[in-house]
Amino acid sequence: MRRSVARALIRPLVVAAAMTAIPLVGAVPAASDSVVVGGFPIDISQAPWTVALSSRDRFGGTRAGQFCGGVAVARTTVITAAHCLADDVLGAPPDRARDLTVIAGRTDLLSARGAEIAVRAARINPRYDAATDSGDFAVLTLAKPVPQSAVVAMADAGDPAYTPGTRAVVSGWGDTTGAGAYPRRLHAARVRVLPDDLCARAYPGGEDGTYRAGTMLCAGETTGGPDACQGDSGGPLVAGGRLIGLVSWGSGCGWPGSPGVYTRVSEVVRELASRHGRPGDA
Repeated sequence: MRRSVARALIRPLVVAAAMTAIPLVGAVPAASDSVVVGGFPIDISQAPWTVALSSRDRFGGTRAGQFCGGVAVARTTVITAAHCLADDVLGAPPDRARDLTVIAGRTDLLSARGAEIAVRAARINPRYDAATDSGDFAVLTLAKPVPQSAVVAMADAGDPAYTPGTRAVVSGWGDTTGAGAYPRRLHAARVRVLPDDLCARAYPGGEDGTYRAGTMLCAGETTGGPDACQGDSGGPLVAGGRLIGLVSWGSGCGWPGSPGVYTRVSEVVRELASRHGRPGDA
């Protein structure tokens, strides 16, 4: 039976070499878990807000320790999926992870381009429900700023970018085939925002997961095809130049009737504003 899968690389590699030959195991069994299925390679300049979360200590150096994605929403603020910072991912709480870093401005994970920036602080959304993935986001504070040109605006509630049918782009370094083919280079895929009622029918509860429109949105194609998946968690879904979603979970990847589910960024904006105001660099 299919089961919903959070889209992080959960276990570190026992052997760092020959990564593409070793499927990375998720939190639950996955038959076809693939960054971007049906996607294409891009340069980081085309989505400069896309960053990689890295821990070489936990995941080895074959792909610079990349295990999740993230998004720069201010010069020293990155948001990602809360489940990326779970103890079973990092092996410890994020404040005790020895080498948690953000890789910014880099297309090829093994190049010298861009910067590797230490995470100074990490805060998981206190409303995050690990059982349902509702509120699946966390806020990272960086030790050094990224360029302003690498920052993307977040879409507030009511933004037309959330309208069903809107074209959007998801980007990351996750599995592109469903068979453990994790690329070194950044990939992207074009998807469409889908109606909440369609997403609720796709995920009514049970093994395939429960869709909650207040904190989630889904995107893809009703017939299957382009999608994000394992290794892409926390990465950006952008429409009209604004961030609308963070890769969160899904049943399989690119399967008909099972669109990708994203954290709704308007919920992130609301939660951050209620506590600290919008992210900034003060």
